[in-house]
Amino acid sequence: MGIEKHMYELTYIVNSVLSEEQIKDVVQKVTQYIAEGGGEIVEVDEWGSRRLAYPLQKKRNGYYVNMFFRAPGNYIARIERTLEIDDNILRYLTLRMDAKMERAFKDGKKRTVLPPLPVNRDND
Repeated sequence: MGIEKHMYELTYIVNSVLSEEQIKDVVQKVTQYIAEGGGEIVEVDEWGSRRLAYPLQKKRNGYYVNMFFRAPGNYIARIERTLEIDDNILRYLTLRMDAKMERAFKDGKKRTVLPPLPVNRDND
Protein backbone atom coordinates (compact mmCIF):
# COMPACT_ATOMS: atom_id res chain seq x y z
CA MET A 1 0.00 0.00 0.00
CA GLY A 2 1.35 3.44 -0.98
CA ILE A 3 2.13 6.33 1.29
CA GLU A 4 -0.76 8.75 1.67
CA LYS A 5 -0.05 12.16 0.19
CA HIS A 6 -1.74 15.23 1.62
CA MET A 7 -2.37 18.54 -0.11
CA TYR A 8 -0.20 21.45 1.04
CA GLU A 9 0.03 25.16 0.33
CA LEU A 10 3.49 26.70 0.53
CA THR A 11 4.08 30.43 0.36
CA TYR A 12 7.62 31.73 0.44
CA ILE A 13 9.38 35.05 -0.05
CA VAL A 14 12.52 35.24 -2.18
CA ASN A 15 15.06 38.03 -1.73
CA SER A 16 14.04 40.61 -4.36
CA VAL A 17 17.59 41.98 -4.60
CA LEU A 18 18.38 39.00 -6.84
CA SER A 19 18.16 39.36 -10.59
CA GLU A 20 15.11 38.07 -12.42
CA GLU A 21 17.08 35.05 -13.65
CA GLN A 22 18.31 34.22 -10.14
CA ILE A 23 14.76 34.43 -8.76
CA LYS A 24 13.54 32.04 -11.48
CA ASP A 25 16.37 29.65 -10.53
CA VAL A 26 15.33 29.71 -6.85
CA VAL A 27 11.68 29.02 -7.76
CA GLN A 28 12.76 26.21 -10.11
CA LYS A 29 15.04 24.73 -7.44
CA VAL A 30 12.27 24.62 -4.80
CA THR A 31 9.79 23.15 -7.29
CA GLN A 32 12.28 20.55 -8.45
CA TYR A 33 13.22 19.60 -4.87
CA ILE A 34 9.58 18.89 -4.02
CA ALA A 35 9.03 16.91 -7.23
CA GLU A 36 12.19 14.83 -6.75
CA GLY A 37 11.19 13.98 -3.19
CA GLY A 38 7.99 12.32 -4.32
CA GLY A 39 5.74 15.38 -4.28
CA GLU A 40 3.26 16.22 -7.01
CA ILE A 41 3.22 19.89 -7.98
CA VAL A 42 -0.36 21.05 -8.54
CA GLU A 43 0.23 24.75 -9.16
CA VAL A 44 2.96 27.37 -8.84
CA ASP A 45 1.73 30.95 -8.72
CA GLU A 46 4.35 33.71 -8.71
CA TRP A 47 2.83 36.82 -7.17
CA GLY A 48 5.86 38.93 -7.95
CA SER A 49 7.72 41.62 -6.05
CA ARG A 50 5.81 43.29 -3.24
CA ARG A 51 6.56 45.54 -0.31
CA LEU A 52 6.90 43.70 2.97
CA ALA A 53 4.79 44.66 5.99
CA TYR A 54 8.00 45.02 8.01
CA PRO A 55 11.69 44.70 7.15
CA LEU A 56 13.12 41.17 6.94
CA GLN A 57 16.91 40.97 7.12
CA LYS A 58 16.97 44.72 6.37
CA LYS A 59 15.00 44.16 3.15
CA ARG A 60 11.83 46.15 2.34
CA ASN A 61 10.66 44.15 -0.71
CA GLY A 62 10.34 40.46 -1.49
CA TYR A 63 9.33 38.23 -4.38
CA TYR A 64 6.32 36.15 -3.33
CA VAL A 65 5.67 32.62 -4.61
CA ASN A 66 2.62 30.53 -3.71
CA MET A 67 2.44 26.85 -4.60
CA PHE A 68 0.14 23.91 -4.06
CA PHE A 69 1.45 20.36 -3.99
CA ARG A 70 0.79 16.86 -2.71
CA ALA A 71 3.43 15.12 -0.62
CA PRO A 72 3.80 12.61 2.21
CA GLY A 73 3.60 14.24 5.64
CA ASN A 74 7.06 13.09 6.69
CA TYR A 75 8.62 14.98 3.75
CA ILE A 76 7.46 18.44 4.90
CA ALA A 77 10.18 18.74 7.56
CA ARG A 78 12.84 18.12 4.89
CA ILE A 79 11.31 20.75 2.59
CA GLU A 80 11.15 23.31 5.40
CA ARG A 81 14.75 22.56 6.42
CA THR A 82 15.88 23.17 2.84
CA LEU A 83 13.99 26.48 2.76
CA GLU A 84 15.44 27.44 6.14
CA ILE A 85 19.07 27.05 5.06
CA ASP A 86 18.63 28.79 1.69
CA ASP A 87 19.90 32.35 2.14
CA ASN A 88 17.77 33.60 -0.77
CA ILE A 89 14.49 32.68 0.94
CA LEU A 90 13.50 35.23 3.57
CA ARG A 91 10.36 33.53 4.97
CA TYR A 92 8.07 30.59 4.25
CA LEU A 93 4.77 29.19 5.48
CA THR A 94 3.51 25.67 4.87
CA LEU A 95 -0.15 24.78 5.44
CA ARG A 96 -1.67 21.32 5.28
CA MET A 97 -5.01 21.71 3.57
CA ASP A 98 -8.02 20.06 5.14
CA ALA A 99 -11.02 18.83 3.13
CA LYS A 100 -12.76 22.22 3.26
CA MET A 101 -9.68 24.06 2.00
CA GLU A 102 -9.22 21.53 -0.82
CA ARG A 103 -12.86 21.98 -1.90
CA ALA A 104 -12.43 25.75 -1.93
CA PHE A 105 -9.25 25.39 -4.00
CA LYS A 106 -10.96 23.11 -6.53
CA ASP A 107 -14.06 25.33 -6.69
CA GLY A 108 -11.84 28.35 -7.32
CA LYS A 109 -10.28 26.55 -10.28
CA LYS A 110 -13.68 25.68 -11.75
CA ARG A 111 -14.99 29.24 -11.64
CA THR A 112 -14.69 31.28 -14.77
CA VAL A 113 -14.45 35.02 -14.99
CA LEU A 114 -17.83 36.43 -15.93
CA PRO A 115 -17.99 39.18 -18.54
CA PRO A 116 -19.00 42.62 -17.26
CA LEU A 117 -22.69 43.41 -17.20
CA PRO A 118 -23.94 45.63 -20.03
CA VAL A 119 -24.49 49.24 -19.06
CA ASN A 120 -27.99 50.56 -19.66
CA ARG A 121 -27.52 54.00 -21.25
CA ASP A 122 -31.29 54.62 -21.77
CA ASN A 123 -31.73 56.21 -18.33
CA ASP A 124 -28.88 58.75 -18.74
